[in-house]
Amino acid sequence: MPRLPRRLEHGEEATLVEHLDELRSRIILCLAAVLVPTIVAYIFHRRIIELLVQPLPEDHRKLVTLSPLEPFTTSVRISIYTGLLVALPIVLWQLWSFLAPAMEERAQRAVSAMAIFATVLLVAGIVFSYYVVLPGALHFLTNYDDDLFNVQIRAREYLSFAITTVVACAVVFELPIFILGLVRVGVLSTAKLKRNRRIGYVACVAVAVLLPSVDPVSLALESIPLIILFELSIWLSAFFERRWQRAGVLWTATE
Repeated sequence: MPRLPRRLEHGEEATLVEHLDELRSRIILCLAAVLVPTIVAYIFHRRIIELLVQPLPEDHRKLVTLSPLEPFTTSVRISIYTGLLVALPIVLWQLWSFLAPAMEERAQRAVSAMAIFATVLLVAGIVFSYYVVLPGALHFLTNYDDDLFNVQIRAREYLSFAITTVVACAVVFELPIFILGLVRVGVLSTAKLKRNRRIGYVACVAVAVLLPSVDPVSLALESIPLIILFELSIWLSAFFERRWQRAGVLWTATE
């Protein structure tokens, strides 16, 4: 019977063959973790597509396809994306389990706590994008000059747009984790963040501009939470910086 790979303890010695065997087992587990939810997602792909179509205005929810293959390929693509999203925590956990023995136990606990916080932010980004950004942006875009255009929405383009927007918002919601990491390694400090607060605001708006939605409604809806997250990052960095300094684990640029 195949066994789940065992995570080594910090400082535990293992041969190169044992490391390669562990890596192989974890890769197989990651592939299985992607394949299973992809199959399940394909079984329920109609429901998933209905959920993604829900943010559209009611009179635009019947999507258009322009080739015989498009309904099938679109459903398969959505199933794969769903499988990857569902399997992401397992894949990241397997990667962490393989690399964790190289870190001290205190560092492992800190990374685990950050991972939980990052998961909460990821879910918050997905929820915010689905219930706030997408409906507002789609209402604006589908009604823009609708007296001039016969607005018909193609399934492939819309679903790619919706998924990209949701994923992009989920990623940018990880801003506090990114800033805390820079503070942890000494690239940034709380004092520097406070001094350059206005530059941070401009950077948040610039990041919002780079996201898939280009309309002014989604730009505003994405900029506001980014600025709030930036402010949250400053307060969190002030809290953790003091703790890291007392513990003597705060890195500096000279180290």
